[in-house]
Amino acid sequence: MSRSIPTVDYDLARSEHAADRENFVQQVGNALMDIGFFALINHGIAREIIDETYRQCDAFFDLPEATKRTYLRPEMGHQRGYTAFGIEHAKDNPAPDLKEFWQTGRPYPSDGTVPTYPDNLWPTDDVKDFQSSTESLFTAMETLSTSLLEACSIYLGHPATWLPEMAEHGNTIMRMIHYPPLDDSMPEGAVRSAAHEDINFITLLVTATADGLEVMDHDGTWIQVKGDQDAIIVDSGDMLQNLTNGLFQSTTHRVVNPKDSNQRRYSMPMFVHPRNEIDLTPRNEFIEQTGGVANYTSIQAGDFLQQRLKEIGLI
Repeated sequence: MSRSIPTVDYDLARSEHAADRENFVQQVGNALMDIGFFALINHGIAREIIDETYRQCDAFFDLPEATKRTYLRPEMGHQRGYTAFGIEHAKDNPAPDLKEFWQTGRPYPSDGTVPTYPDNLWPTDDVKDFQSSTESLFTAMETLSTSLLEACSIYLGHPATWLPEMAEHGNTIMRMIHYPPLDDSMPEGAVRSAAHEDINFITLLVTATADGLEVMDHDGTWIQVKGDQDAIIVDSGDMLQNLTNGLFQSTTHRVVNPKDSNQRRYSMPMFVHPRNEIDLTPRNEFIEQTGGVANYTSIQAGDFLQQRLKEIGLI
């Protein structure tokens, strides 16, 4: 019988007792070292914000296909706006994923500075409350992600600001994914999201509206992640694995097709990225902790991202 991913209680991080806060750090770090995933409960993001964002997603994805396609931005690697059904695929898997999605990032600074990430695009003419609900959830999720990166930093023996400073002004994005009902026109071998690893530092996934997420265990079996409206699923990505020389795991996961082909599914992951210029070369202290050999390449975060976007069909 397969096991479950660990559960971590965010109330520990907010406790007035140092022992509770230290326990939180240990639980987060141990989970990312072991399976690379955990479920975060009592995270503090209001259910009303999540539900309203899902309602706005539903309104957008129900628009006519021609209207949605006016928000396609292939010239920026689909890093903002709409990505149509069947465009993205997993690395080394040519079959398209059975999903469409919208991506947004942090807004441009108010001082007129132009950062390295793209500006946001909004369907305000077609779904008037989409921007406000999305920005509210984005802000709450990014605040939570900073706290989690602080815990990771401390666990790894660095100051709490170590990883958050790398992610400051980075190309963090939130993706609103729609997995539509399936029919006989679907390409052979295609699934909602084929087995893959995330690109970034960490991912925060607002629990989906239906089951389907599975995480590969060490023995190659699949752990079924049950839907829990009160949890956020957190995992570590390839960039953090690269930086820590594999001390933190970037674990293979997938979204399988439902038994009921008429079932729709939504999910909203936030992919937390460092700035493009951050050097992801494995640090010496982690090389020493993982056998004395650098297992991953020397590469900057921006180059890493561009390489992966080509591999998954977005560039």
